Amino acid sequence: MGTSPIPRPSRAAPQRRPCRSKPASLTLFPTAARSGNGEPESVGSAPPPAAGPSNKLATELVGIARLAAFSPRAEAKRGIEYYLLPVRSILNHCHSERVPFRWTANPYRGCEFGCRYCYARYTHEYMDLDGAEFETKIYVKQDAGRLLERDLSCCKVWGEHIAIGTATDPYQPAEREFGATRAILEKMAEREGLSLSITTKSDQVLRDIDLLERISVRSSLAVNLSITTLRTRLARALEPRAPRPDLRLETVRKLRAAGIAAGVFAMPILPGLTDHKEDLDALARGAQDAGAQWFAANVLFLMPASLKQFLPFLEQKFPKLVQRYQSWYGHYGNAPETYRREIASRVEGLRRKYDLGSRPPKSATQTWRSTQLSLTWENGDAAHEQVGEKQTWLPQAGGGREF
Repeated sequence: MGTSPIPRPSRAAPQRRPCRSKPASLTLFPTAARSGNGEPESVGSAPPPAAGPSNKLATELVGIARLAAFSPRAEAKRGIEYYLLPVRSILNHCHSERVPFRWTANPYRGCEFGCRYCYARYTHEYMDLDGAEFETKIYVKQDAGRLLERDLSCCKVWGEHIAIGTATDPYQPAEREFGATRAILEKMAEREGLSLSITTKSDQVLRDIDLLERISVRSSLAVNLSITTLRTRLARALEPRAPRPDLRLETVRKLRAAGIAAGVFAMPILPGLTDHKEDLDALARGAQDAGAQWFAANVLFLMPASLKQFLPFLEQKFPKLVQRYQSWYGHYGNAPETYRREIASRVEGLRRKYDLGSRPPKSATQTWRSTQLSLTWENGDAAHEQVGEKQTWLPQAGGGREF
């Protein structure tokens, strides 16, 4: 999928003092929170040290790996362990050149859907965990709503697009019990002029349709339903615990009926599995029938951590494809350029055939308003506002590395 530069406001914004909000308190986890600040370590209320895959003790870890090691287990069910992860921010600055946005929001780390091909498995390695644990150890970011409210009050995110669900599904089963995604959306519904997108495989997004309607009235909002194939058995093999493809198409239909911008991500297209002409045609036709406004696609991108999990799956279920995947993905994350061009041409033909866009429609110009900063920057009769053209942009498979 092609990308375009993010439009910037042509008029210079008034100078504002840098946001110096205090980081969220992590005093419940003293050992994890105080690493490197010179204070003596104390076990306090922190769990006992444990060794990770690298055989390091938890007290020897640093950064997000240290926080994860000291995160208390909140619950365990369905063979999944849930942990409460103390974080300093919900919005993360994305440095990747592969995506046309700077900010992401992922309420969870890890995803219970267990998609065999998921590129984001490598993010668990930052926590000194194996990529195979991406679907069995789910970390819930604490105080998501409060932290998001603070993040949105910082001038550095003004006028920028925020992509929700780039590295983990915001509506995975954990959301039913922890509600981190809804807490984020509740704070976004209080703002005006935001530019947001949500990417999910779950029909659970319909639970929050009341918030989505409120947000779409005041901000630019697009919901992307990720659907790789309409073949139910193949979808179950590739995405073991994700909702059925027909439920996802029905979700598009209900979102559009509510007046919410929605489209289909045929992402990723898996060589030899979901790239057949008839299958892609059926998916595009289903998107049109559901009222989707766009149909976007990208070929599979495999990080080494994902390839390590995906190849054994192929050996068991699709052994004839193993050599092809080893040749294509053994040394590079992408399929050959000639193949990617062929698929891009095929998808573009389907868009023309079914009158589907490649991305959400351009939104109207809106004013970003901060409920907190407006009290500071209104001076007498003059109110200083930053006005710029907003456009919703699509997350791209294999995106940023800051989550």
